[in-house]
Amino acid sequence: MTAPLGVILAGGQATRMGGGDKGLLSLGDRSILDEVIARLAPQVSGMALNANGDAARFADLRLPVLPDSVAGHPGPLAGVLAGLDWAAGQGADRIVTVAADTPFFPRDLVARLAAAAEDVPIALAATREGDRVYRHPTFGLWPVALRDDLRAALADGVRKVVMWTDRHGCGQALFSTDGGDPFFNVNTPDDLEQAREMAS
Repeated sequence: MTAPLGVILAGGQATRMGGGDKGLLSLGDRSILDEVIARLAPQVSGMALNANGDAARFADLRLPVLPDSVAGHPGPLAGVLAGLDWAAGQGADRIVTVAADTPFFPRDLVARLAAAAEDVPIALAATREGDRVYRHPTFGLWPVALRDDLRAALADGVRKVVMWTDRHGCGQALFSTDGGDPFFNVNTPDDLEQAREMAS
């Protein structure tokens, strides 16, 4: 089966970092987005970036930039929809999404998500903390066939990812945290310092 297309979700407003693009922050000699792209590229058949505003600020990345088609920053589902619409134009049947502020996600993310979606249309990454399993809704595999359903759900006011995914059947790919949280993301200046230490 052909590898899915990859979509990096960078449409958030980064309020806890004072605004701006978290993905463009430096981890040393590379940006967070450079690290995300390097991890995702071997796992997918092509990539695009979901981001709003002036696309020129991402010109150095040489990726298609996909703005949300739903106004008002409705959250990651709008980015998923933008990715699905783009993928439909490419003739693809699935996309995998990753977050632009999570530079150390697993190098086998796509294979594990695909395995988790063998009997269901959607799969999300997950980790366990004690007895609880936490899903990571920006790390998912999504079928292009559900894009119009997602468009209707957004128009109806659905914003929470799992409210939509669980309607359709959603598998989960459970990742170990023994070596630390593979979905550690940069939300605050302290997180950025920690990420720089992890990258060095």
